[in-house]
Amino acid sequence: MTTTVCFFRELTDAQAPLAGGKGRTLAQLYRAGHPVPNGFIVLPGAFEDDTLRPSAWEQVRAALVRLRAEQPGRSFAVRSSGLSEDSARASFAGEFETVLDVREDEDVRRALETVRRSRHAGRVAAYSQAQGFTSAHEVAVVVQVLVPADFAGVLFTADPVTGNRVTIVGNYVRGLGERLVAGDTNAPSFTLRRPGGDYAGPEELRRHARQLYRLAVRLERELGAPQDIEWAIAGGKLALLQARPITTLRGHDPATGEWNDSLTGDYLWTSTNLGEAVPDVMTPCSWSLFQVFIAETLPLLYFGGHRPIGNIGGRVYMNLSLTATLGAAFGVSRKRLTEASEEAFGRLPDDLEIPTFPVSRWGVLRELLPGVLRLKRRVRANQKRLPEFLATAPARCEALLARIQATSSAAELSSLWKNDLAPFFHECCHMLEAGARSKGNPAVGLRRELRELMGDADTNALLSGVSTGSSQLASLGPLLGLTQVARGELDRATHARRYGHRGPHEFEVSTPRPAEDPAWVDRQLAGLRDAPVDANALLARQKEAHEAAWERFRQRYPRRASAIRRRLDEVVHWAHDREAARSELVRVFWPLRAFVQRAGALTGQGEALFFLSIDEILAVLGGDAASLAFIPARRETYARYRALPPYPVLIRGRFDPFQWAADPRRRGDRFDARGEGAPASDAITGFPGAAGVVEGRARVLLSADEGERLEPGEILVTSVTNVGWTPLFPRAAAVVTDIGAPLSHAAIVARELGIPAVVGCGNATMRLRTGDRVRVNGGQGTVEVLRAAEGPDVSTDAAR
Repeated sequence: MTTTVCFFRELTDAQAPLAGGKGRTLAQLYRAGHPVPNGFIVLPGAFEDDTLRPSAWEQVRAALVRLRAEQPGRSFAVRSSGLSEDSARASFAGEFETVLDVREDEDVRRALETVRRSRHAGRVAAYSQAQGFTSAHEVAVVVQVLVPADFAGVLFTADPVTGNRVTIVGNYVRGLGERLVAGDTNAPSFTLRRPGGDYAGPEELRRHARQLYRLAVRLERELGAPQDIEWAIAGGKLALLQARPITTLRGHDPATGEWNDSLTGDYLWTSTNLGEAVPDVMTPCSWSLFQVFIAETLPLLYFGGHRPIGNIGGRVYMNLSLTATLGAAFGVSRKRLTEASEEAFGRLPDDLEIPTFPVSRWGVLRELLPGVLRLKRRVRANQKRLPEFLATAPARCEALLARIQATSSAAELSSLWKNDLAPFFHECCHMLEAGARSKGNPAVGLRRELRELMGDADTNALLSGVSTGSSQLASLGPLLGLTQVARGELDRATHARRYGHRGPHEFEVSTPRPAEDPAWVDRQLAGLRDAPVDANALLARQKEAHEAAWERFRQRYPRRASAIRRRLDEVVHWAHDREAARSELVRVFWPLRAFVQRAGALTGQGEALFFLSIDEILAVLGGDAASLAFIPARRETYARYRALPPYPVLIRGRFDPFQWAADPRRRGDRFDARGEGAPASDAITGFPGAAGVVEGRARVLLSADEGERLEPGEILVTSVTNVGWTPLFPRAAAVVTDIGAPLSHAAIVARELGIPAVVGCGNATMRLRTGDRVRVNGGQGTVEVLRAAEGPDVSTDAAR
């Protein structure tokens, strides 16, 4: 006999997808030890249309006998558990029928069929249409011991409108809670404030506040997202009736591929740093791989159900609220936090609040300390292995590419992923982690100290000049390799093998690598021929500037020279390790791309698989094709996001990219959902990226693919640069970016080449037009319009 009735404690992994959202969650919570009243789930297979089958009815009667034996004299609640119910996408709260206080067997049978038939109700169809569901709903039914409630209510662990995590809000009624869930009664409200659970509300509920607070915090932590909780209290004991994600705070709709993590809470997001590595709207496949990369390299930032990175309209953002919260738990002030993060994330406006959420120092230590100890051991071991890894990684990647192409079946390709490609991907992530943590980050404190002693210009000179001879930063490799090709010192095939994985879209696996394009090297060489100065000459000139700045420092501070020299050498060592490890991490994205392409070839799905996550692709290889139905909608969503201009560098609160793009008053530097903050400024200021003062004609480019439009001696103005832009730098008289910080790509490369640069302006692409004559002061971090261009500027329409 097929099992169609499953008790909560006995629900198997195979049955879970058929148990519906409510049944599946109740079973999970029951097994985790939460105070969930016992019960069972009647799976959809128990019904012939909406009538209970005779064999299934016998299983239901046996289950009722078990429940009555456990709790004699109790009645039952019969509730729906739709397969789409209580999901991150939709709750269906109150849409299906519920039958309470059922005692006799025949009454239970009628209740089961009543609940099952309610899937055809008009209100269910209307709600489904509003949520984007196009097919009829399959519904399981839950039978549970009824709690004879004195009080019953709902509890939201975050504000469902703003996403604020400080206050937990709730409502309740006396007696059973169905009137509250159905929304046909006015119910008293109450609040519980984190971190201590301070209660504000009617006195009759105060003595239960501590129980409710502990339950809310635990559920949010265990389920990994803000929760909408149904509860009841009977005889002083708390019962958990249901927990579901707060659908108004969902950041992702898997059916359409829409992502907007600004909806998940009241956070401050920045695109500086990560947005430079991934400047494009990501395909679902690339986003899933990027999440693996971040989880492996920044494991300690996954804290309390909050994620360190988010996807907003397809673009990657860093969650500054999370780092600020962790810092505040250990007494780090806003000023100290800003100074510490300025190198990587840029300077934050003084009037822009960083929302935090309350956590205790002990809570942070308890959750993170085991991970800290594991991380230290792993980093220490990997730092010893780093030289060997850097020496062998290119050949290992090349071998993986060949093996992927040689696979002849989906099963063989899946096995290669599990046994070889995925482990190597994780190893590359851990090696970047080890390289980036070598010597800590010695540049942060040293830059601040040198700036006070020598000013910005000499500080930038002292922290540059590290790419000479055979000792070169990996991010300069593609450019210097092209110079060698131009001189006949390196053949094209060797250049492609060494540097063909680096490009402007190197983390986007749907985009070909430069080495896949036979004409790529020739196009880059043509651009270099137009450069006013050879790249090696630029490096030599900056080396001289470094030595001159060092001589000035040595004469001014002779007693500090030895210690500062040692610290400068540490910066050089750290920068080389970090850049080299990053290059090898990027290299592995080539076999990752090849893996998806081969999967597409073997399954007949082709390039469409880039619109699935890596887990969904593996499922397709294993024969589960369900996710293929999502591809058309996801492809359309991707195209809509790609049509929008780059979003603001800083985003606070709930952000709608389409609404923002349609606003003629929009700002590219910041967005604050509260509508607060200083008015937009006409001034263009940013970080001193590389010293020097240059006047010239601005050229606004929104993509490195437009690089051929940059004329020699023009000032390159763009939203963001990465290593794929490096071949353009020798043609530019100066570089100006919206996004960036002292450790950004534009700043590092410009310093090495001695090209004046101002980075992290926030609004340069919106304030400047191609043809404007401007003055760039890289030492002071300012850009001044000397004469505006005449006539329309079609090259920057997309930026406006």
